[in-house]
Amino acid sequence: MKRLAGKIALITGAASGIGYATAERFVAEGATLIIAGRGRERLAAAYGRLCGGDASHRTAHLDVTVEEGWVRIVEEIDSTYGRLDVLVNNAGSAQPRTIEAMTLGEWREIMAVNLDSVFLGTKYALPLLARSGHGSIINVSSIIGVVGLPESGSYSAAKGGVRMLTKVTALECAAAGNGVRANSVLPGQVETPLFGDPTEAGELLSRIPLGRIGQAREIAEAMVFLASDESSFMTGAELTLDGGYTAQ
Repeated sequence: MKRLAGKIALITGAASGIGYATAERFVAEGATLIIAGRGRERLAAAYGRLCGGDASHRTAHLDVTVEEGWVRIVEEIDSTYGRLDVLVNNAGSAQPRTIEAMTLGEWREIMAVNLDSVFLGTKYALPLLARSGHGSIINVSSIIGVVGLPESGSYSAAKGGVRMLTKVTALECAAAGNGVRANSVLPGQVETPLFGDPTEAGELLSRIPLGRIGQAREIAEAMVFLASDESSFMTGAELTLDGGYTAQ
């Protein structure tokens, strides 16, 4: 029995990195996917590799910072599938700047992509997730939302916000009795386009007890667990996957 058989899942930022690896694992475990992203060509290429000719899956062009886009995509999911079982708020971006050098516009852009998007996705997808009766929200935070890193003020603040928003979501859903769970995943240094060239990470890599950076597929395995009924008693929790970085 496939672990996600019969589940409808929406994944943002699914064209590359952790989002793509998660989509790949979800398909393998039997989920029906709506893969969302901002770049149409990259999204179409990812869809072709992931879904082939299976017309049950969908792509959705979505700027996660735009409220109207979320309204539209939720309406489309409703009319096509009638419910949503899993929401993976994965889209994110980073822009290294010191606090002194960062402009207000740059700050707001990072907060919008990393934190506002999670609020919007949660707000508009919740009715469909509740209709499922066993909905799962998985928010991608970061260990940089737990420990500080120079030149990461906006990213750290946003990812710390994702952690806390997830906990509040979990408590509100539990109080409502709607069957929706919410958990966050906190990756450490993972080899993705957002991380950059791992050979240039220097001291940061030397501080990882396991002696290497993570792979996107390793984060995707945690996503499968949180999306599945195996984690049915887990809500408001954080899964940290960082090679031991925050254990020090």
